[in-house]
Amino acid sequence: KEGDGMPKPRIIIADTEEIIISALQLKFAKEFFEQIDLEVITDKDYFRKMFSIPQMAGILIISEEFYDQSIQRHNIPHIFIMKEQYQEGQTANLNVHYISKYTSIMDIFNEITIKSADVLNMKQEAQETQVVLFYSASGGTGKTMVSMGICASLAQQYKRVLYLNADRLQTFQHMLKNPSPITAADIYVKLSSVTSHIYPEVKHVIRKEMFSYLPPFKASLLSLGLDYSIYEKMVLSAKESGDYDYIVVDADVCFDEAKASLINIADKVVIVTTQDLPAVMATNLLVANITGSRTDKYIFICNNFSKEEASALLSSDIELGFTVSEYIERFPNCTYRNLGDFAREGCMKRAAFLIM
Repeated sequence: KEGDGMPKPRIIIADTEEIIISALQLKFAKEFFEQIDLEVITDKDYFRKMFSIPQMAGILIISEEFYDQSIQRHNIPHIFIMKEQYQEGQTANLNVHYISKYTSIMDIFNEITIKSADVLNMKQEAQETQVVLFYSASGGTGKTMVSMGICASLAQQYKRVLYLNADRLQTFQHMLKNPSPITAADIYVKLSSVTSHIYPEVKHVIRKEMFSYLPPFKASLLSLGLDYSIYEKMVLSAKESGDYDYIVVDADVCFDEAKASLINIADKVVIVTTQDLPAVMATNLLVANITGSRTDKYIFICNNFSKEEASALLSSDIELGFTVSEYIERFPNCTYRNLGDFAREGCMKRAAFLIM
Protein backbone atom coordinates (compact mmCIF):
# COMPACT_ATOMS: atom_id res chain seq x y z
CA LYS A 1 0.00 0.00 0.00
CA GLU A 2 1.19 3.45 -0.76
CA GLY A 3 2.58 5.47 2.13
CA ASP A 4 2.85 2.62 4.68
CA GLY A 5 6.52 1.85 3.98
CA MET A 6 5.79 -1.70 2.87
CA PRO A 7 7.82 -2.91 -0.15
CA LYS A 8 5.90 -4.20 -3.14
CA PRO A 9 5.90 -8.00 -3.57
CA ARG A 10 8.44 -9.07 -6.19
CA ILE A 11 7.05 -11.57 -8.72
CA ILE A 12 9.30 -13.30 -11.26
CA ILE A 13 7.97 -15.20 -14.29
CA ALA A 14 10.62 -17.32 -16.03
CA ASP A 15 9.59 -19.17 -19.18
CA THR A 16 10.26 -19.22 -22.91
CA GLU A 17 6.66 -19.52 -24.12
CA GLU A 18 5.65 -15.97 -24.92
CA ILE A 19 1.91 -16.69 -25.18
CA ILE A 20 1.71 -17.97 -21.61
CA ILE A 21 4.04 -15.26 -20.29
CA SER A 22 2.12 -12.45 -21.97
CA ALA A 23 -1.23 -13.69 -20.70
CA LEU A 24 0.03 -14.06 -17.11
CA GLN A 25 1.81 -10.70 -17.24
CA LEU A 26 -1.38 -9.01 -18.44
CA LYS A 27 -3.49 -10.70 -15.75
CA PHE A 28 -1.13 -9.70 -12.93
CA ALA A 29 -0.88 -6.16 -14.27
CA LYS A 30 -4.65 -5.85 -14.48
CA GLU A 31 -5.38 -7.27 -11.01
CA PHE A 32 -2.38 -5.83 -9.09
CA PHE A 33 -1.58 -2.64 -10.98
CA GLU A 34 1.18 -0.66 -9.19
CA GLN A 35 0.94 -3.04 -6.20
CA ILE A 36 3.67 -5.48 -7.32
CA ASP A 37 7.09 -5.49 -8.96
CA LEU A 38 6.79 -7.88 -11.89
CA GLU A 39 9.81 -9.26 -13.75
CA VAL A 40 9.65 -11.46 -16.84
CA ILE A 41 12.65 -13.57 -17.95
CA THR A 42 12.74 -15.52 -21.21
CA ASP A 43 16.50 -16.03 -21.58
CA LYS A 44 17.75 -19.14 -19.80
CA ASP A 45 21.38 -17.98 -19.57
CA TYR A 46 20.32 -14.64 -18.07
CA PHE A 47 18.16 -16.51 -15.54
CA ARG A 48 21.07 -18.77 -14.52
CA LYS A 49 23.36 -15.77 -14.09
CA MET A 50 20.75 -13.93 -11.98
CA PHE A 51 20.21 -16.94 -9.71
CA SER A 52 23.93 -17.56 -9.29
CA ILE A 53 23.69 -14.99 -6.50
CA PRO A 54 21.06 -14.98 -3.68
CA GLN A 55 17.65 -13.72 -4.76
CA MET A 56 14.67 -12.57 -2.71
CA ALA A 57 11.15 -12.60 -4.18
CA GLY A 58 7.60 -13.29 -3.06
CA ILE A 59 6.60 -15.50 -5.97
CA LEU A 60 8.56 -17.33 -8.67
CA ILE A 61 6.60 -18.80 -11.58
CA ILE A 62 9.06 -20.95 -13.49
CA SER A 63 8.96 -23.46 -16.34
CA GLU A 64 10.21 -26.99 -15.81
CA GLU A 65 12.99 -26.18 -18.27
CA PHE A 66 14.36 -23.39 -16.04
CA TYR A 67 13.92 -25.15 -12.70
CA ASP A 68 16.45 -27.10 -10.64
CA GLN A 69 16.79 -27.90 -6.93
CA SER A 70 19.19 -25.00 -6.31
CA ILE A 71 16.26 -22.58 -6.75
CA GLN A 72 14.97 -23.67 -3.33
CA ARG A 73 18.01 -22.18 -1.61
CA HIS A 74 16.84 -18.67 -2.47
CA ASN A 75 14.50 -16.64 -0.24
CA ILE A 76 11.28 -17.28 -2.18
CA PRO A 77 8.26 -18.44 -0.15
CA HIS A 78 6.16 -19.48 -3.16
CA ILE A 79 7.59 -21.31 -6.19
CA PHE A 80 5.26 -22.52 -8.94
CA ILE A 81 6.67 -24.97 -11.50
CA MET A 82 4.82 -24.91 -14.82
CA LYS A 83 4.76 -28.50 -16.10
CA GLU A 84 3.74 -29.86 -19.49
CA GLN A 85 2.89 -33.22 -17.93
CA TYR A 86 0.88 -32.30 -14.87
CA GLN A 87 1.44 -34.12 -11.58
CA GLU A 88 -1.17 -33.69 -8.86
CA GLY A 89 0.05 -32.41 -5.53
CA GLN A 90 3.27 -30.83 -4.36
CA THR A 91 6.93 -31.59 -4.07
CA ALA A 92 8.41 -32.55 -0.70
CA ASN A 93 9.07 -28.84 -0.11
CA LEU A 94 5.81 -27.18 0.88
CA ASN A 95 6.66 -23.88 -0.82
CA VAL A 96 7.00 -25.58 -4.24
CA HIS A 97 3.83 -26.26 -6.22
CA TYR A 98 3.19 -27.94 -9.56
CA ILE A 99 0.85 -26.25 -12.06
CA SER A 100 -0.30 -27.56 -15.44
CA LYS A 101 1.04 -25.21 -18.10
CA TYR A 102 -1.76 -25.97 -20.52
CA THR A 103 -4.82 -25.23 -18.41
CA SER A 104 -6.58 -21.86 -18.65
CA ILE A 105 -4.77 -18.67 -17.61
CA MET A 106 -7.65 -18.01 -15.20
CA ASP A 107 -7.04 -21.39 -13.49
CA ILE A 108 -3.29 -20.75 -13.29
CA PHE A 109 -3.71 -17.19 -11.97
CA ASN A 110 -6.29 -18.18 -9.34
CA GLU A 111 -4.19 -21.06 -8.03
CA ILE A 112 -1.12 -18.81 -7.75
CA THR A 113 -2.91 -15.93 -6.04
CA ILE A 114 -4.85 -18.15 -3.63
CA LYS A 115 -1.73 -20.01 -2.47
CA SER A 116 0.28 -16.76 -2.33
CA ALA A 117 -2.32 -14.59 -0.61
CA ASP A 118 0.08 -13.82 2.24
CA VAL A 119 2.70 -12.09 0.06
CA LEU A 120 0.08 -10.43 -2.14
CA ASN A 121 -1.55 -8.80 0.91
CA MET A 122 -4.91 -10.31 0.00
CA LYS A 123 -6.00 -11.08 3.57
CA GLN A 124 -6.92 -7.60 4.69
CA GLU A 125 -10.28 -7.30 2.95
CA ALA A 126 -13.00 -9.73 3.99
CA GLN A 127 -15.38 -10.49 1.15
CA GLU A 128 -19.00 -9.72 1.81
CA THR A 129 -21.15 -12.84 1.64
CA GLN A 130 -22.51 -13.39 -1.87
CA VAL A 131 -25.88 -15.09 -2.45
CA VAL A 132 -25.92 -17.22 -5.60
CA LEU A 133 -29.28 -18.57 -6.76
CA PHE A 134 -29.39 -21.61 -9.08
CA TYR A 135 -32.58 -21.85 -11.08
CA SER A 136 -34.02 -23.60 -14.12
CA ALA A 137 -37.05 -22.83 -16.22
CA SER A 138 -37.84 -26.56 -16.57
CA GLY A 139 -37.12 -29.77 -14.70
CA GLY A 140 -34.50 -32.34 -15.67
CA THR A 141 -31.66 -29.92 -16.46
CA GLY A 142 -29.36 -31.31 -13.76
CA LYS A 143 -29.44 -28.05 -11.84
CA THR A 144 -28.78 -29.71 -8.48
CA MET A 145 -25.78 -31.62 -9.79
CA VAL A 146 -24.39 -28.40 -11.29
CA SER A 147 -25.00 -26.30 -8.17
CA MET A 148 -23.42 -28.86 -5.84
CA GLY A 149 -20.50 -29.44 -8.21
CA ILE A 150 -19.84 -25.70 -8.30
CA CYS A 151 -20.09 -25.56 -4.48
CA ALA A 152 -17.37 -28.22 -4.34
CA SER A 153 -15.23 -26.27 -6.83
CA LEU A 154 -15.60 -23.08 -4.81
CA ALA A 155 -14.62 -24.98 -1.66
CA GLN A 156 -11.49 -26.24 -3.44
CA GLN A 157 -10.61 -22.58 -4.03
CA TYR A 158 -10.64 -22.10 -0.24
CA LYS A 159 -14.06 -20.42 -0.22
CA ARG A 160 -16.48 -20.88 2.67
CA VAL A 161 -19.68 -22.18 1.08
CA LEU A 162 -23.15 -22.92 2.45
CA TYR A 163 -25.50 -24.92 0.22
CA LEU A 164 -29.24 -24.55 0.79
CA ASN A 165 -31.60 -26.77 -1.18
CA ALA A 166 -34.78 -24.70 -1.62
CA ASP A 167 -37.09 -27.38 -3.01
CA ARG A 168 -40.56 -27.98 -1.66
CA LEU A 169 -39.72 -31.71 -1.75
CA GLN A 170 -35.97 -32.24 -1.39
CA THR A 171 -34.19 -34.99 -3.35
CA PHE A 172 -30.58 -33.79 -3.29
CA GLN A 173 -29.47 -36.17 -0.55
CA HIS A 174 -28.51 -38.96 -2.99
CA MET A 175 -25.36 -36.94 -3.80
CA LEU A 176 -24.20 -36.93 -0.17
CA LYS A 177 -22.21 -39.45 1.85
CA ASN A 178 -24.63 -38.85 4.71
CA PRO A 179 -28.14 -38.63 3.20
CA SER A 180 -30.01 -38.77 6.51
CA PRO A 181 -32.56 -36.00 7.12
CA ILE A 182 -32.94 -33.66 10.06
CA THR A 183 -34.85 -35.63 12.70
CA ALA A 184 -34.73 -33.30 15.72
CA ALA A 185 -38.31 -32.20 16.45
CA ASP A 186 -37.22 -28.88 17.93
CA ILE A 187 -35.72 -27.80 14.58
CA TYR A 188 -39.10 -28.12 12.87
CA VAL A 189 -40.77 -26.25 15.70
CA LYS A 190 -38.30 -23.39 15.23
CA LEU A 191 -38.78 -23.44 11.46
CA SER A 192 -42.56 -23.32 11.80
CA SER A 193 -42.31 -20.17 13.92
CA VAL A 194 -39.48 -18.79 11.84
CA THR A 195 -38.05 -15.39 12.65
CA SER A 196 -35.63 -13.20 10.73
CA HIS A 197 -32.81 -14.65 12.88
CA ILE A 198 -33.40 -18.34 12.20
CA TYR A 199 -29.83 -19.26 11.19
CA PRO A 200 -28.33 -19.22 14.73
CA GLU A 201 -31.22 -21.49 15.80
CA VAL A 202 -30.37 -24.22 13.27
CA LYS A 203 -26.63 -23.68 12.79
CA HIS A 204 -25.75 -26.67 14.99
CA VAL A 205 -27.37 -29.16 12.55
CA ILE A 206 -25.44 -27.94 9.51
CA ARG A 207 -23.10 -30.62 8.12
CA LYS A 208 -20.04 -30.48 5.90
CA GLU A 209 -18.91 -32.60 2.94
CA MET A 210 -16.35 -30.44 1.12
CA PHE A 211 -18.79 -27.54 1.72
CA SER A 212 -21.38 -26.82 4.42
CA TYR A 213 -25.03 -27.66 3.82
CA LEU A 214 -28.34 -27.74 5.62
CA PRO A 215 -29.38 -31.43 5.69
CA PRO A 216 -32.62 -32.43 3.96
CA PHE A 217 -35.95 -32.13 5.72
CA LYS A 218 -37.68 -35.39 6.67
CA ALA A 219 -40.74 -34.57 4.54
CA SER A 220 -42.05 -31.97 2.08
CA LEU A 221 -42.74 -28.40 3.20
CA LEU A 222 -46.47 -29.05 2.80
CA SER A 223 -46.35 -32.16 5.02
CA LEU A 224 -44.33 -30.29 7.64
CA GLY A 225 -46.61 -27.25 7.56
CA LEU A 226 -43.74 -24.96 6.56
CA ASP A 227 -43.94 -21.93 4.32
CA TYR A 228 -41.55 -21.50 1.38
CA SER A 229 -40.48 -18.14 2.81
CA ILE A 230 -38.29 -19.99 5.35
CA TYR A 231 -35.62 -20.28 2.66
CA GLU A 232 -35.39 -16.53 2.10
CA LYS A 233 -35.26 -15.90 5.85
CA MET A 234 -32.56 -18.57 6.22
CA VAL A 235 -30.48 -16.97 3.45
CA LEU A 236 -30.70 -13.46 4.89
CA SER A 237 -29.96 -14.67 8.42
CA ALA A 238 -26.96 -16.77 7.31
CA LYS A 239 -25.65 -13.85 5.24
CA GLU A 240 -25.89 -11.57 8.26
CA SER A 241 -23.71 -14.00 10.26
CA GLY A 242 -20.73 -13.51 7.93
CA ASP A 243 -19.83 -17.21 8.29
CA TYR A 244 -19.61 -17.78 4.53
CA ASP A 245 -18.15 -16.33 1.36
CA TYR A 246 -20.98 -17.81 -0.73
CA ILE A 247 -24.49 -18.97 0.09
CA VAL A 248 -25.67 -21.13 -2.80
CA VAL A 249 -29.45 -21.53 -3.06
CA ASP A 250 -30.70 -24.39 -5.23
CA ALA A 251 -34.34 -23.52 -5.98
CA ASP A 252 -37.12 -25.57 -7.58
CA VAL A 253 -38.60 -24.63 -10.95
CA CYS A 254 -41.86 -23.07 -9.73
CA PHE A 255 -41.86 -19.41 -10.83
CA ASP A 256 -43.94 -17.52 -8.29
CA GLU A 257 -43.76 -14.55 -5.93
CA ALA A 258 -41.47 -16.39 -3.50
CA LYS A 259 -39.05 -17.26 -6.31
CA ALA A 260 -39.09 -13.72 -7.61
CA SER A 261 -38.16 -12.57 -4.10
CA LEU A 262 -35.18 -14.99 -4.00
CA ILE A 263 -34.05 -13.69 -7.41
CA ASN A 264 -34.27 -10.16 -6.05
CA ILE A 265 -32.03 -10.80 -3.00
CA ALA A 266 -29.46 -12.86 -4.95
CA ASP A 267 -26.17 -11.26 -6.01
CA LYS A 268 -25.85 -13.75 -8.87
CA VAL A 269 -28.48 -15.89 -10.58
CA VAL A 270 -27.24 -18.97 -12.42
CA ILE A 271 -29.86 -20.26 -14.85
CA VAL A 272 -29.25 -23.85 -15.97
CA THR A 273 -30.60 -25.19 -19.25
CA THR A 274 -29.87 -28.07 -21.58
CA GLN A 275 -29.50 -28.00 -25.36
CA ASP A 276 -32.83 -29.69 -26.15
CA LEU A 277 -35.71 -27.68 -27.59
CA PRO A 278 -38.17 -27.76 -24.60
CA ALA A 279 -35.48 -26.52 -22.15
CA VAL A 280 -34.28 -23.77 -24.50
CA MET A 281 -37.83 -22.57 -25.20
CA ALA A 282 -38.64 -22.59 -21.47
CA THR A 283 -35.47 -20.60 -20.69
CA ASN A 284 -36.39 -18.07 -23.38
CA LEU A 285 -39.82 -17.68 -21.81
CA LEU A 286 -38.31 -17.27 -18.35
CA VAL A 287 -35.93 -14.58 -19.58
CA ALA A 288 -38.85 -12.67 -21.06
CA ASN A 289 -40.43 -12.58 -17.59
CA ILE A 290 -37.37 -11.45 -15.63
CA THR A 291 -36.55 -7.78 -15.45
CA GLY A 292 -32.87 -7.03 -16.04
CA SER A 293 -31.98 -10.58 -17.13
CA ARG A 294 -29.36 -9.24 -19.53
CA THR A 295 -27.23 -7.74 -16.75
CA ASP A 296 -24.09 -9.39 -15.37
CA LYS A 297 -26.15 -10.62 -12.41
CA TYR A 298 -27.37 -13.49 -14.61
CA ILE A 299 -25.17 -16.37 -15.76
CA PHE A 300 -26.51 -18.98 -18.20
CA ILE A 301 -25.05 -22.49 -18.18
CA CYS A 302 -25.83 -25.33 -20.57
CA ASN A 303 -25.61 -28.65 -18.75
CA ASN A 304 -25.41 -32.19 -20.13
CA PHE A 305 -23.97 -30.83 -23.37
CA SER A 306 -23.00 -33.15 -26.23
CA LYS A 307 -21.37 -31.99 -29.46
CA GLU A 308 -22.70 -35.12 -31.15
CA GLU A 309 -26.34 -34.15 -30.69
CA ALA A 310 -28.47 -31.43 -32.26
CA SER A 311 -28.65 -28.27 -30.18
CA ALA A 312 -31.62 -25.93 -30.07
CA LEU A 313 -29.15 -23.28 -28.86
CA LEU A 314 -27.77 -23.18 -32.40
CA SER A 315 -31.08 -23.34 -34.25
CA SER A 316 -31.72 -20.58 -36.77
CA ASP A 317 -35.46 -20.94 -36.01
CA ILE A 318 -35.08 -19.69 -32.43
CA GLU A 319 -34.15 -16.17 -31.42
CA LEU A 320 -32.35 -16.59 -28.12
CA GLY A 321 -32.95 -14.05 -25.38
CA PHE A 322 -29.84 -15.16 -23.49
CA THR A 323 -26.19 -16.10 -24.02
CA VAL A 324 -24.65 -19.27 -22.61
CA SER A 325 -21.45 -18.53 -20.67
CA GLU A 326 -20.34 -22.12 -19.96
CA TYR A 327 -21.07 -25.59 -21.31
CA ILE A 328 -20.88 -28.53 -18.91
CA GLU A 329 -20.29 -31.72 -20.84
CA ARG A 330 -22.26 -34.89 -20.28
CA PHE A 331 -20.62 -36.98 -17.58
CA PRO A 332 -20.61 -40.78 -17.96
CA ASN A 333 -22.09 -42.64 -14.98
CA CYS A 334 -23.09 -39.30 -13.48
CA THR A 335 -25.26 -40.87 -10.76
CA TYR A 336 -22.33 -42.78 -9.28
CA ARG A 337 -19.83 -39.93 -9.10
CA ASN A 338 -19.07 -38.07 -5.89
CA LEU A 339 -18.75 -34.34 -5.25
CA GLY A 340 -14.95 -34.47 -5.46
CA ASP A 341 -15.20 -35.92 -8.98
CA PHE A 342 -17.41 -33.06 -10.13
CA ALA A 343 -15.19 -30.44 -8.46
CA ARG A 344 -12.16 -31.60 -10.46
CA GLU A 345 -13.89 -31.22 -13.83
CA GLY A 346 -12.55 -28.25 -15.81
CA CYS A 347 -16.03 -27.10 -16.82
CA MET A 348 -17.11 -26.98 -13.17
CA LYS A 349 -14.01 -24.98 -12.26
CA ARG A 350 -14.69 -22.50 -15.07
CA ALA A 351 -18.30 -22.11 -13.96
CA ALA A 352 -17.13 -21.49 -10.38
CA PHE A 353 -14.75 -18.79 -11.62
CA LEU A 354 -17.68 -17.09 -13.40
CA ILE A 355 -19.26 -16.71 -9.97
CA MET A 356 -16.02 -15.60 -8.29
